[in-house]
Amino acid sequence: MDNVDLNVLRQVTQWLAAGHRVVLGTITRTWGSAPRPPGSAVAVRDDGLVAGSVSGGCIEDDLVDKARQGVLASGVPQVVRYGIDADAAHRFGLPCGGLIELVLEPVLPRTRLDELLARLARGERVRRVLTLASGEVDLQPAGDTDELQLTDSTLTTHHGPRWRLLLIGAGQMTQYLAQMATALGYQVLVCDPREEYATGFEVPGATLLRTMPDDTVTALKPDGHTAIIALTHDPKLDDLALMEALKSEAFYIGAIGSRLNQAKRKARLAEHFGLTEDQLARLHGPVGLKNGARTPPEIAVSILAELTAVRYGYRIPEPVVVKAQAAVEAGCAT
Repeated sequence: MDNVDLNVLRQVTQWLAAGHRVVLGTITRTWGSAPRPPGSAVAVRDDGLVAGSVSGGCIEDDLVDKARQGVLASGVPQVVRYGIDADAAHRFGLPCGGLIELVLEPVLPRTRLDELLARLARGERVRRVLTLASGEVDLQPAGDTDELQLTDSTLTTHHGPRWRLLLIGAGQMTQYLAQMATALGYQVLVCDPREEYATGFEVPGATLLRTMPDDTVTALKPDGHTAIIALTHDPKLDDLALMEALKSEAFYIGAIGSRLNQAKRKARLAEHFGLTEDQLARLHGPVGLKNGARTPPEIAVSILAELTAVRYGYRIPEPVVVKAQAAVEAGCAT
């Protein structure tokens, strides 16, 4: 679940507190072009107000009708599908053969939405099992797998921070990167044992750790949903983190610094810590997409853009500097 869907759940609680009835929709399957992936949430209030989205508007209009006439009246979840055939796909603005399937459930005390949000606020990952026949909900600790599953009797969804980002160093760059990453749904951890940097560091939603970087990475047990970025410019800290990170299953490992510094860093890691060429090849550096970024917030954008590309399996080629920009850079260098 990303922050967009979390905001939908929070909006639902506000509507309920104001006395409205609400239907919560969960996308369970898509085929063809769809703006939101399975697991995404949409909510419809009894007066037709919508939070979240599943299409350009046509499906939302139909959901409003269903919420008013069907699900709220029946009080039990329903499975609805759009775009089963070409005529329906055209009607709802889907590509021919496209499909969007949702489970719509009226939000009632048995939905346990307040309890779910409380667990998420504590940083927990939660498996939510909805019984379709009754609307009863069971909240369980999330396991190793987090795939949405719809059967004839239940809908199982997973909530909480699926992606983790460990930042080494609590400097100015980290402030921007942590804020932006939190907005993208990462569970952000910041490690810095240095008193002068850690004192006063605070980013809402991010956790500050004062342990040594290598111990922090080891304790984190990085998996395929973990990214680790070294940002201190201090080899004593960055190298310790990278030493452990490059031996882990983290999907992204990066370090700030010039190409020359990256070459020196790799030489140190090979010489002092025995890392192999294959392990060193996993290191992204200079970190981030090469887009001309200069300021800390610009560099933070470039880093998160590269993380996003890696997550979705895209390889971004080296950019081509246009002549006008090349002339500007040449002038700045003289």
